[in-house]
Formats: sequence, structure tokens, C-alpha cells
Amino acid sequence: MNRCPITYDECGSARYSEAGLRVLSRRLTDLRSFPYSAAEQRREALRRAGKISIQGVQHKLSARLSIAGQVFEIVDTHGRFILKPQHPDYPALPENEDLVMKLAATVGIEVPDHGLMYASDDSMTYFIRRFDRVGQRDKVAVQDFASLAGRDRDTKYDWSIERLFDLLEYCTFPRVEEAELLRRLLFNFLVGNEDMHLKNWAVITREGKTMLAPAYDFISSGLAFLSIGRDRGEIEETALPLAGKKKRLERTHWIDYLAYERLDLTEQAVGSLLDDLRRGLQGWEEIIRRTFLPEAMQDRFQGLVFDRVAALGL
Repeated sequence: MNRCPITYDECGSARYSEAGLRVLSRRLTDLRSFPYSAAEQRREALRRAGKISIQGVQHKLSARLSIAGQVFEIVDTHGRFILKPQHPDYPALPENEDLVMKLAATVGIEVPDHGLMYASDDSMTYFIRRFDRVGQRDKVAVQDFASLAGRDRDTKYDWSIERLFDLLEYCTFPRVEEAELLRRLLFNFLVGNEDMHLKNWAVITREGKTMLAPAYDFISSGLAFLSIGRDRGEIEETALPLAGKKKRLERTHWIDYLAYERLDLTEQAVGSLLDDLRRGLQGWEEIIRRTFLPEAMQDRFQGLVFDRVAALGL
């Protein structure tokens, strides 16, 4: 019995479930394998790096979905999806990112349409729909925090978690966005995402209202490092320091210091946020066990999450 790589649901003899295909388009009846192997995708990403506006450590391709051809096609401009193939050094990064994004949705974080698909060599490629595009050619106003802070790719780590909240002044309702940003910070701590630098946060303007953009680049970097043999004690817990610390963060730092002392959030607001996390956590084990991560990586991820839940006192 196959499982759909987009929804994780059983799909009989098919490779994708109907619900999975509908994530991409209601007109899609099947999805052909992406006509590039993982290695070919990486070469294409390097070859086209100067033509598209998406960069980073992971190899990325801009693509559109051909309904007639029932396949993704690489494009240099006007792409509506970003594709990420397997990494040569870190195992199962697409599976890792897809899982983390699905977990983010369980705690109330807005995530774009995303999933996994099969490449020509049967490896998994991650896809995510671009939220900064509408219609055929129009762009949505999006600015990452590095731009707002006057930083660039070389200085994207030169900030702190406390100062992230200062950048919410660009939002229409900064106080509302404070609680949402805290939600996302706590979630990334729970899943071991230690690389949320300034380029991985953004604001978006929709219908005249500026707010935090949907989640993107949410991945368990901690799991990636553990899977290549890094010792857990060597791994930082956050890209940007909190109270001057990047390791051994606990509830006192996140809740007592950040939420109450720095942000002056009410007990009701913090309690509601923590309740959302607890409710989401109840279903995480089942989701983790249904992923396409190798079983050993599932176990490592479970252990990482368990340690972080204990640190937050959840």
C-alpha cells in the first residue's frame, strides 16, 4: 500500500492521493515524475543561480506546474513553485523540511501549499508554492527581516531574538504580530531549527495590511546535523541569541524573560499560545511516523523534540 508523499495518506496502487493532487490543482489527475534526478536538479540549480532570485544553502529551482503535461517544469522567470532536491551531504533534507512544515500547521502557523514528489531517480524533491506571487505575473509586497534591519546575507546573523520584535513596527498591528512571532520562535525551538536568521523571517502586505509572511525555510537543522554524526552538545539551539545565549535555553528564557519581561504579554495570551503548542504536540508522533524520513531519523527527531518539550515545561 503506497502513501501519498504530499498528504502522507494511503493511496492504494497510485503514487499520489486525490487529495494530494488537489493541493497542487483541482484540474490535476496525475503527477508524472520530475524529469531530473537529484544530481541533475542540483546541477540545474547551480547553472541557473544567477537567473532566479532565490538563494541559500539548499539547492533551489524555480518551477511552474503544467496541468496539460501533469509535470513540474523548470523556469527562470514567473515560477509559482520552489523545488528543493536531495542534498549531497545531508540526508533526507526534503523529507525533513516537509515534515517540519506539516507540524507547523498543527500549531496554527500559516504555511503555503507544499509536499514531496518523486524525481526521475525515485528520490524525493520538496515543493512549496510561492506566496509572493499572484496571477500570472504579479508580485506581492514581501520584505525579509534582513532588508528591514539594513542587513544582508553576510550580516544576517548580526541580530538578536529580542531585536526581531523591534522590526514588527513595520506591521499594521505590531502587538498582534508579537504573539505570532513568539509562536513561531517557540515552534522552531521545539523542532530544532537552529538556522532562523534574518533572511528566514519576512513581512507581507495583503489588501493594505502588513503582517508576518507565511512560514518558509522551516527545517530541523538539528536533525540534519545529528544525522551526519554531530554531537548534540555541539549544536546551537538558535541562530540568533536570546538573553545572550544560543544554547541551554529553557522556559525561563522563552517565557519568563522574553514573553513576560520583554514583551509584557498577558498570562492569558501566553497561556493560549502554549495551549496551542500542547494540542499540536499530541498528534506529532503519529505524523512523524507517517513521514518519508528513514526510521532512524524519525527516532532522532522524536528524541530532539522530547528534550525541547521538557526544556519548555510543556
